[in-house]
Amino acid sequence: MAEKKTVKKVVKPAAKEVAKEKDTEKKGDAEKFSGKFIQAIGRRKTAVAQVRLYEDGKGSVVVNGIKLSKYFPGDSSTNATQAMKLTSHLRDVNVSVVVRGGGKSGQVEAVRHGISRALLKMDENNRAVLSAADLLTRDKRKVERKKPGLRKARKSPQWSKR
Repeated sequence: MAEKKTVKKVVKPAAKEVAKEKDTEKKGDAEKFSGKFIQAIGRRKTAVAQVRLYEDGKGSVVVNGIKLSKYFPGDSSTNATQAMKLTSHLRDVNVSVVVRGGGKSGQVEAVRHGISRALLKMDENNRAVLSAADLLTRDKRKVERKKPGLRKARKSPQWSKR
């Protein structure tokens, strides 16, 4: 008589579950802020940043659930917090930012604009310092659209006599 063999079936986690675990690992390094906040919006090119400024903070800045230094590596993180440094609120407030659209450089400028607007709402006396550094002005320059019959926005095809 033949002996019956028992086969154990190995169950693998679904791809969606694995992806969720990786996403929580990325966003797990940022803390959640609570309490009273001031909200402002900053824009640059096609990037839009929704900024929440929490009073009585320790100076931590979170962008899209990730710490500022990880989301914008290099000098970009200091550029984003320039307004906080000028108004000497670098260690007084916590900042939570949701930024969408554009590239990294546009997002940095949008975050800087949003933080500047929030600091202005927090204390109107900051206006002189922020406007002197030109941080309250929205940079309106955008990419020009492509026109029909042209290669790019303004570049035309090479002209030929015949």
